[in-house]
Amino acid sequence: MIRSFIRHQQLLSISIGILFVLSLTAFVFTESSYKVIEQASVWVRNYFGHFYLYLGLGCVLLLVAFALSPLGKLKLGKAEEKPEHSLWAWISMLYSAGMGAGILLRAVQEPVFMQQNPPFKASWEPEILALEFTFYQWGFTAWAFYGLFAMVVGYALFVRQKRVSVSASIEDVIHNKAARKGIDVMTIITTVFGLIAAVGLGTAQITGGLNHLGDDSYGLATTLLLATLISSLAFISVWKGVNKGIKIISKINIVITLILLLFVFLTSDMGAILLSFVTATGRYLLDFIPMSIAYGNYDPGLEFLTDWTFYYWAFWLAWAPFTGIFIARISRGRTLRQLLLGVMIIPSIGTFFWFSVFGTSAFQIIEGWGQYQGEFGNVFSSIFVFFENYPLATGLNIITIVLLISFLVTSVDSAVFVLSMFTDRGSQKPRKQHRLIWSVFVLMATLALIVLGYARPEIDVLVAAQKLLIITSLPFSLFMVVMTLVFLHSITFGKHQG
Repeated sequence: MIRSFIRHQQLLSISIGILFVLSLTAFVFTESSYKVIEQASVWVRNYFGHFYLYLGLGCVLLLVAFALSPLGKLKLGKAEEKPEHSLWAWISMLYSAGMGAGILLRAVQEPVFMQQNPPFKASWEPEILALEFTFYQWGFTAWAFYGLFAMVVGYALFVRQKRVSVSASIEDVIHNKAARKGIDVMTIITTVFGLIAAVGLGTAQITGGLNHLGDDSYGLATTLLLATLISSLAFISVWKGVNKGIKIISKINIVITLILLLFVFLTSDMGAILLSFVTATGRYLLDFIPMSIAYGNYDPGLEFLTDWTFYYWAFWLAWAPFTGIFIARISRGRTLRQLLLGVMIIPSIGTFFWFSVFGTSAFQIIEGWGQYQGEFGNVFSSIFVFFENYPLATGLNIITIVLLISFLVTSVDSAVFVLSMFTDRGSQKPRKQHRLIWSVFVLMATLALIVLGYARPEIDVLVAAQKLLIITSLPFSLFMVVMTLVFLHSITFGKHQG
């Protein structure tokens, strides 16, 4: 039975085998592995960092051109087919999968850092520049990476009736089965590393929040318990499927997020927030292209770009395959125009307002203090420190912890669903045994990462996992160019089906 399973599930077996070997190597040769990852990530950022910038700008411009062209009318599905999910459910799912816990992690810390350390000299206020640069790192470019994968895979899936996989997008050009399988294995490995890094960061923030609220006694056991809880809830969600699990939790996430956002907005200086939002958004739109290529006065310097923008672009690239494919999976019945503009504009505007509310309010709190001594500098506790300045602070912190857990659940369940589609021969409704296998494996990998972090306190394992994403995203950035060229040829000269 086992031999039969391995023979028929080669992609699953190969992927898990490689991941196991890499994980074992990290455990046995921790210091050496860390040094290799550190050196390789620096090499990638030094030699390909600006390529990431050009690729990001190219993705945005390409998607806008596609959406506004006649090809934007092309429907993902049959001509008379209506969207499978309502606009509310669709936005909830794509946002929960694509950003989620990250906006809580960076809500206060990043705008304040940018205010205290301006990325470049500007004639406008440092607060507006801080929000503008935060928008840049969380805005159109990130969603364009996701949108490109969603468009290419959605077209292959619903128009050309191909299976769910990244390699399906180029199989008409690359006929070698081993090469195509290698692309899918690379996708799976990058997805798993990106996922466990995100869960590791998220659980660290939750533990930080609990320590902030309590007596600083929460440590390894609490973090492991949180990771197990998140993975277990995600398994229940993915077991039930998209409609009965993932969609429901995603809707709950957005409702709680909006309640939290509105509370801070209504209890802060609403006029200042709205003015900052409009001004910073305007500056972002005006400066988008020069910022995107770090041109002239808009160049923050290699060190700043390496620590922030190159890292973010690599992170979005690493998440693009599974997030983009998940978005494609839930976009049946929508036109390419609806998909691309919806994916790029709606989440970006929501994110801009989120950072405007928390960032502007944090700036005013600092102004009220008279001096800033790094109170918002810790990425894991900054939002909890922030809420101390508001009524019902304990309730807000509890809601934030619940929301962090819920967002992480939707990131894990959507990733497990996509991984299961990959390994179950591209099925849009993967068998439950695949969902179980990936849920268990993701949990074990996450627990291993957390334990390694505590076992080797001299090495920041979470930072190492993030730097590993910068390395694994490089092949994807190169593959995206090939994938896009193949797609453009296919959609321009091919025959549309469906």
